[in-house]
Formats: sequence, structure tokens, C-alpha cells
Amino acid sequence: MTIEIKTATIQPRRQTYANVARRIGADKPASRYDESMFDLQATGEFHYRPTWAPELELFDARRTAIVLEDWHVLRDPRQFYYGTYTITRSRMMEATEKAFAYAERRGHVAGISPEWLQSVHHYLLPLRHYEWGANMNNCNITDIGFGSAITEAAMFATMDRLGIAQVISRIGLLMDGGTGASLSAAKQTWLDHASWQGLRHAMEDLFVAPDWFEVFVAQNLVLDGLLYPLVYRGFDEAGLAHGGASLSPLTEFMLDWFDETSRWVDAVIGAAARESAANASHLSGWAAQWSARARDALLPIATDVLGPQAEAAIDTHMADLAARCRKIGLAV
Repeated sequence: MTIEIKTATIQPRRQTYANVARRIGADKPASRYDESMFDLQATGEFHYRPTWAPELELFDARRTAIVLEDWHVLRDPRQFYYGTYTITRSRMMEATEKAFAYAERRGHVAGISPEWLQSVHHYLLPLRHYEWGANMNNCNITDIGFGSAITEAAMFATMDRLGIAQVISRIGLLMDGGTGASLSAAKQTWLDHASWQGLRHAMEDLFVAPDWFEVFVAQNLVLDGLLYPLVYRGFDEAGLAHGGASLSPLTEFMLDWFDETSRWVDAVIGAAARESAANASHLSGWAAQWSARARDALLPIATDVLGPQAEAAIDTHMADLAARCRKIGLAV
């Protein structure tokens, strides 16, 4: 008896959903990112206007000075949707967990000089409150922003900032033997120390800034763009002479996250700037305004850590930030 196995190819009637097909073509298969991002923004048939802003709809493109014909141009080059996002972060956290386990097992913190350990308590641990503020700002963008392309990616950034705050908290617990005393002291530093009040003031002003796209530029481009290289590269390098190399693997998550997230931030702002000269003007003005404020806010902290070299270090990172802004089409 002969058994003949045949295969049949069944062509799907359509490759993707109709709303996606209208954008990319009916005969093209869509990525999971496209299907999870296009046309999720509510645009009409709202039941009421918000009592806190009755001149606007619940979801309204007029909540920012930036004007776009199609808000889906603010695509995420990482193409993050829930699945790809969680897989990526899980892999990054696996490496971080191994770094913490190794540091705890070998007692690496004990090799840091006491004076530099005190410096780490001063410049690193209060940043858990900065990260909480960044979480709030990105959550606000998710809430009142317009267009699913930007709001879903902002929500991922919102959760990232809580994760980074937790990593910083774990470093504090590692340094104080799990008592939590270092975290309580860091909170008082954030609230009361003169060197931190400029940054704290800037974060609290962003909480009430009316234009969500300005918040995006100030938080994700300018403040992060200056703070992350300064702290996780500049301060980290300064600590090498004091036995601080053992902390570097514990903060590698932040550097990897910053490099990856910068691609998204640059893509969003660059796309908005290319849309019109008016957009580019608004974005450039916000970047220039917040760059000056970020420099003033971070200089006292840098001086506490780097001493006389602080101003040169800040200016180097400011120049790098300005070059980054120009590369994406801003006049800074």
C-alpha cells in the first residue's frame, strides 16, 4: 500500500487588519508592532469634557504646541509592544541580578574607600527620587499625550523608571547591610541638601508643565541626556581611583537602558521636528531652555563629587547633548 502525502497552501484572505492595511498596503503582512500600535487613539464620541480643562476633549491633540498631520509618525524604532518589551527587559534584568549576586557573594562593596562610599551615598542614592519623578512625567505623557505610537512607548518608559529606582534602592541596601538607613538618608538629601534643590525644583516644575511634549523633551532628552552620562560614566570613572569599580556592573543596566531609549527619544523628536518649521522652533526652544536649567541644576552635585573638574565635565556633556540635538534637527 502506498501512502501519498500532499500539502496544500491556503492563502489568507487578508494579511492583517483593515486599519493597518490602509496604511501599509493590503498585500503586505504587518509586524506585531504595527498591529499593536496603529489607530488605538480614541478620537471622537467622547461623553464629556474634562472638568479641569473644559475647553479640550478628554483626548485632544491641542494639549501640545506640536502639530502633526499623522501622529503615527512618532514610531518607536525598537518596535516595542508588550511581548518584545518584556523579553528585552527580562534579559537585561537577568544580567543585573547576576551582578548583584556576585557583588554580594564576594563582598565587593567592602573594597570601596570610605570617602568614595560616602560620595556614592550622596550622588547616587537620591536619584531614586529623580527616577520616581521621571516615572510621573512619563505617566503624564501617557495620560494626556495624543497618538498610540507615543503613548504606548511612554508607558514602557514609565515602568522602566520604577525599575531603575529599584536598582538604585538595591545598591543602597547592599551598602548599608539591608537596614534601609541609606535610603532614608538619601530621601533627606533629596529634600534638604542645597546641592540637590535645583534638580528637585526642575522635576517638580515638570509635574505641572501644561504641554506634554515639552515634558517629553525636558525629561527624556535634556535632563536624562545630561544626567545619565555625567553620573553613570563621569562619576563612575572618577570612582575607579577609589575602589569604586565594583559598583560599575551594578549600574550597567542604566547605561544599557539609556543608550537604547535614546534611540526612541531621538526618533520621536526628530520626526516631529521634520514635520514643520514651527515644530522645530518649539522643540529647539524647549531644548535650549531646559539645557541651561539642567546645567545649573547638576553643577552643584558635580562639584560635590568632582571638585574643580566639575565645570569642565559638565561642559563636555553639554556639548555632547547639543551635538545630539543638532543631529535630530534642533537648533541648539
